[in-house]
Amino acid sequence: MRNFIEIISNNPLTTIKLGKRLGILLTAGDVIALTGELGSGKTTFTKGIASGLGIDEDRVKSPSFVLIKEYHGRIPLYHFDLYRLNDLDSIRATGYEEYLYGDGAAVIEWAERLNGLLPKEYLHAEFSIKDDGNRTLRFTPYGKRGSELIEGMRIEDTCH
Repeated sequence: MRNFIEIISNNPLTTIKLGKRLGILLTAGDVIALTGELGSGKTTFTKGIASGLGIDEDRVKSPSFVLIKEYHGRIPLYHFDLYRLNDLDSIRATGYEEYLYGDGAAVIEWAERLNGLLPKEYLHAEFSIKDDGNRTLRFTPYGKRGSELIEGMRIEDTCH
């Protein structure tokens, strides 16, 4: 059974704080795969990741009409939004490998649309909206680095 963390967020500020906690841990080559329904908090979480990397979170917007936006902080943040992705040829044409295996961290909204193009090591964050409007964020690690990130989040969680 795969190790995971599940956290309930009752407001956008909590979601941003969780993202910031993860952003502080990120290093070059890290990949965060975000999945979940529209409006579940993926971009809000990405704002927090940006903040943890020293990027003004107000600059982070859903790329929507472009596949990738780049932000510069402690390390570059490559923000993918694959919502409008119609086929894998579109993502291949971006040279996405340079972003996933480059000098920054990649956050991929609608990551399920990559159909097997994710690296072996990443952290999956699944967002869902509960009946009461709160969000459930479920973090599942893949590979050694994914496990290190989830462990770092656990350690941080016990400190606050």
